[in-house]
Amino acid sequence: MKEVEKMEVMITRDYEQIAILNKSVHELHVQLYPDHFKEYDYHKVRSFFEGIIQKDNQLFLLLKIEDEAVGYAWIEIKEYPENVFKKGYRSVYVHQLNVLKPNRGLGSVIMDKIYDIARDHKIELVELDYWASNLAAEKLYQKQGFTKYREFLYKRL
Repeated sequence: MKEVEKMEVMITRDYEQIAILNKSVHELHVQLYPDHFKEYDYHKVRSFFEGIIQKDNQLFLLLKIEDEAVGYAWIEIKEYPENVFKKGYRSVYVHQLNVLKPNRGLGSVIMDKIYDIARDHKIELVELDYWASNLAAEKLYQKQGFTKYREFLYKRL
């Protein structure tokens, strides 16, 4: 009989671990969009996360199996004020999500924790974006039931 792995998703302030886990997704972005992304630099990434992780509206989730860190998410509790054009609203915005062991449902485990956090904050909307060539992200978010409602385009001159 196969032993069940102990899996947990927790809020963390371990910016060094987040910087390590960021490497593979950042390198994917560099590969897909070399004109937009700089090469991964652990020290600069660590410094960035060290600063932003202190903000109250920024949350970092760490996914562990047994004692091994295998994924993370960076989310933000966002407040959009009403203006003359749009109604105000709140959302949980997913800036980044990465798992080191793909195709095992780990992304869905992290997303479930994000939904729990949204509900705990009485927020009914989770938003995110992903780079168009990131097919793994597209597959995950389609499976999660996300609806496209805005397109972001560019034209190089």
